[in-house]
Amino acid sequence: MTSLKKHLGKYVDPRTDFGWKFYFGREENKILLIEFLNSLFEGEKVVKDLRYKTVEHDGDHEDIRRVVFDLLCISDDGKHFIVEMQQLFQEFFKDRAIYYTSRLINKQLTRGKKGNSYCLPEVYFIGILEFRMDERKGFEHPDTGHPYFYDVALCDKNTHEIFYDKLGYKMVSLPLFNKTPEELVSVMDQWLYLLKHLSTMDKLPAFLDKRIFGLIFEIGEIGKLTEEDLMSYEASLKHKRDAESVFNSAINTGREEGRKVGLEEGLKLGLAEGKAKGLAEGKAKGLAEGKAKGLAEGKAKGLAEGKVKGLAEGKVKGLAEGEYKKAIEFARAMKKDGVPIEQIMRYSGFSAKEIEKL
Repeated sequence: MTSLKKHLGKYVDPRTDFGWKFYFGREENKILLIEFLNSLFEGEKVVKDLRYKTVEHDGDHEDIRRVVFDLLCISDDGKHFIVEMQQLFQEFFKDRAIYYTSRLINKQLTRGKKGNSYCLPEVYFIGILEFRMDERKGFEHPDTGHPYFYDVALCDKNTHEIFYDKLGYKMVSLPLFNKTPEELVSVMDQWLYLLKHLSTMDKLPAFLDKRIFGLIFEIGEIGKLTEEDLMSYEASLKHKRDAESVFNSAINTGREEGRKVGLEEGLKLGLAEGKAKGLAEGKAKGLAEGKAKGLAEGKAKGLAEGKVKGLAEGKVKGLAEGEYKKAIEFARAMKKDGVPIEQIMRYSGFSAKEIEKL
């Protein structure tokens, strides 16, 4: 055994390529796939039996790409199921799902004159995803009570009624499934919990229905695997871990490069905004300080000029009042000495009426 064995756990992890096909892709274990599909459809469709079909489909022409499904099966009543486990984020996963179903539908059309009826079988795409469907777009699945489950069909956008009931997509985002054992209310919940946690379990827990899940714990023990299956599982598990490591490294590298670019662009933007803000604040502050300084200097200058002017005017007024008083005393003295009024008027500048009042 390799050194990887100590990291294997007790049960085969269904989230590996080997584990997915080991539990759901073998004829002897097909009851597990039947039960799993019925849990997803919750009575909408009932699968009683199924048969596996080839997963490889070549294009009708050289320029049409080949497709390889994880699992392809047909129910006893003719429904087609594509069942995929997707480990890593794929930007165009929705496009891929549409393409897969389109290729399968195309293969069902009868060639020649017999194909004129266009009567198609039911086709369903089942995807178990180990990533958020739109994680790079910041999309949050609406709170429907089961945000981890995408149940997609062709609908009329106005009436919300099913337009075509023979094509559907049911996808589960395991990272969004975070229910505890106490919160498992449906068989689908139990399946999803098992898919997410089986690799860390050491026995069948009491909260899982033994009638449905007993077979998984019976056949899934790593110690019961043949040597060939064990080697395949180890290789599959190593591939999964390596792929996740490379993917996470790419994400971290992208984040670091994005951080550097963001810092550089932020610095440029910050300098530009800082300069603009500094100019605006400097202008405002300069206006305020200039206004205050102007008011202070104006006030000081006004006080000084007012003082000088007041002194000058006061001096002039004082002199004028002094000369007037002196003239009155002089006119009064002349009048007292009996000087004729005509002479007093000539020397004092007063009128006869003003002299009579003295």
